[in-house]
Amino acid sequence: MKHAIAKALGATLLGLGMIGSVQAADDHIKVGTVAGPETDVMQVAKQIAKDKYGLDVEIVEFTDYVTPNAALADGSLDANAYQHEPYMKSMVRDRGYKFAIAGRTFVYPIGAYSAKYNSIDALPDGATIALPNDPSNEGRALILMHNKGLIQLNDPSNLEATPIDIAENPHDFEFREIEAAQLPRVLPDVDMAFINNTFAQPAGLSLDDALIKEGPESPYVNLIVVREGDQDREAIQELVDAYHSQAVIDKADELFKGGAVPGWK
Repeated sequence: MKHAIAKALGATLLGLGMIGSVQAADDHIKVGTVAGPETDVMQVAKQIAKDKYGLDVEIVEFTDYVTPNAALADGSLDANAYQHEPYMKSMVRDRGYKFAIAGRTFVYPIGAYSAKYNSIDALPDGATIALPNDPSNEGRALILMHNKGLIQLNDPSNLEATPIDIAENPHDFEFREIEAAQLPRVLPDVDMAFINNTFAQPAGLSLDDALIKEGPESPYVNLIVVREGDQDREAIQELVDAYHSQAVIDKADELFKGGAVPGWK
């Protein structure tokens, strides 16, 4: 019996030692991004993290806004970097995720684009307007329209407003709710579409061409998000530090042509 206990204790201590060595060698993390220029920006941070800290950052690309949070919640990722705080909060509330903010990245202003009209004044009554169908970005677009005097919202401070929250629609606009990644594809079929810079830039759309656009004062700064308790993890903070570098800013300027505003300064 004593021999069995000693053997079990030894195995336990060995196991604890192995766990400790894994934690001590916290030099590999998986980070989720949305495919496109934001991934290219993260590639620069990845190289800096490797050169400065010896940290291996594995980038996992996604093509939608929902899956990266599900992957973070189930432990498939250590972090993701693609969403702003209003969107994260809506996912936490709706799905019960236990997330925390480890750092901030960029504000990627949303813009309203048209393949048919060159100015907002040319937009006709009854125009069809496409909106991103995720809760926070839809509200973001509608608030921008409210601020431009195109519609009146019941509560312009409601970050999750939808078309049913429109109090006045004097131009009889029709609204179509579309998955954000699909908005560039439907642009020719509508009169105007609100498209995040994440998807606008790869589609050849410049923020300078937007009929309406957010300014640098936008509260929708994107985040590096982790599970609760991991925000102070050494490897995560090394990633954040690598991201907050001039080389990353320069790459974002190159790719987004002024459409990415550092959100940590």
